[in-house]
Amino acid sequence: QVQLVESGGGLVQAGGSLRLSCAASGFSLEHYAIAWFRQAPGKAREGLSCIGSTDNSAYYADSVKGRFTISRDNSKNTFYLQINSLNPEDTAVYYCAVRPWYCYSSKLDSGSVDKYDPWGQGTQVTVSS
Repeated sequence: QVQLVESGGGLVQAGGSLRLSCAASGFSLEHYAIAWFRQAPGKAREGLSCIGSTDNSAYYADSVKGRFTISRDNSKNTFYLQINSLNPEDTAVYYCAVRPWYCYSSKLDSGSVDKYDPWGQGTQVTVSS
């Protein structure tokens, strides 16, 4: 069964950090681009970051550039999102997703959302002020 499972979310104070994990099962991440998205209440799903399978080039949304870091560990079939300097505007459900080989777009715009499959179930991140 092909599955992605996120973990690592929680409640954190503004200025704090979290590391989200996304573990894949039923397939190997080696040949997949990996991505993180988030969705805040009442807002559209937002692309945050993506890294392709064959290169080390990572793409970030302008809203998170410099604070978020995407990484992968193919030996563990897991990828990560390190989130630093959290602020209340980062409160959302965070999702991981994959697609074969390459990130759909470096812009991570709303048109990217349906280009990734499968998706994880999401993990809640809540930042208190």
